[in-house]
Amino acid sequence: MKGTFSLKSKVAVITGGAGLLGLMHAEAVAEAGGTPVLADIKEVAAKKAAKAVSGKYKADALGIGADITDRGSVQKLLRTVLRKFGRVDILINNAAIDPKVKAGDDRSWSRFENFPIKNWDMEISVGLTGAFLCSQVIGSEMAKRGGGVILNISSDLGVIAPDQRLYVKEGLPPDKQPVKPVTYSVIKHGLLGLTKYIATYWADKNIRCNALSPGGVYTGQPDEFLKRISSRIPMGRMARRDEYKGAVLFLVSDASSYMTGANLIVDGGRTCW
Repeated sequence: MKGTFSLKSKVAVITGGAGLLGLMHAEAVAEAGGTPVLADIKEVAAKKAAKAVSGKYKADALGIGADITDRGSVQKLLRTVLRKFGRVDILINNAAIDPKVKAGDDRSWSRFENFPIKNWDMEISVGLTGAFLCSQVIGSEMAKRGGGVILNISSDLGVIAPDQRLYVKEGLPPDKQPVKPVTYSVIKHGLLGLTKYIATYWADKNIRCNALSPGGVYTGQPDEFLKRISSRIPMGRMARRDEYKGAVLFLVSDASSYMTGANLIVDGGRTCW
């Protein structure tokens, strides 16, 4: 079984590569012997993250600036990867905008009745349209070459609705209470549909497409929020940022060779309740 988890000679493009989980995905690829390409709108951060991965794992990691909402930019990204490595085997659609509900902010605009169309368009363009464009451009290249793997990073909120009780602020009237915006759920549910579509569309081209739905990650959230969300998770806690590396490696390697069109939920049991 050990060999089926190897990514030796495999090249993986990771969108949102400079982000919290993007870096962890890159580490998972590098640790398994693969070559991670960290693509991010923040080019300097992408290059810095790639340098860190290269130093830690002695991998030939590459950081690239790319705007995944622009097809031309995605095509340029692909050309750069092919010019340097000659191939692309894995695409991890990880990039997303995750609006946070922060203490002290006026978040009444986040409520469904007030949610601005400009935010809707921007967030969907990154999280859903971006995944579509990357899959279209990079997936087409893999299809021409006879195979590959696409992994869409969804969320536990791609399976369930946000529990808005997590964000309640004492003393605020109902119409001023902050909420998790609608876009995040719509995007993450949409990625599951995209996953099934691609899995069936390119099955004859030897392309597998699956989704990973992770739960929340501890990033120093306020104690009150942690208490509330932990009470809704059977394991009683949020995830460490490195706890999804094993699932990512499984899904992009030959260890999951008979798995496609599926959604792997790794959320501490939250969606069981």
